[in-house]
Amino acid sequence: MSNTQEMDFKSAHKLSSWHRGKLLESDFCGCFHCMKIFTPDKIHEWVDDDDSNIGQTAMCPYCDIDSVVGTASGVPITKEYLSGMNQVWFTC
Repeated sequence: MSNTQEMDFKSAHKLSSWHRGKLLESDFCGCFHCMKIFTPDKIHEWVDDDDSNIGQTAMCPYCDIDSVVGTASGVPITKEYLSGMNQVWFTC
């Protein structure tokens, strides 16, 4: 993995929290922990409540980790991309 790719994955990590609006606009979402790809309607748990007590950060419906990104955020939702994110954030 090049330094440029690693930096891209690190900046994309910021897109995995406080992102309810972007996820709901997305055609597909992906989890970079379990690497499942799914539609936003599968998300049933949200954390990080805003002032209206509405959760803003999605929990993956498959692994319950807050590592979800969506197509509306501009990142590619592919197994390859999610795997790269996983290597940066979950592999020691």
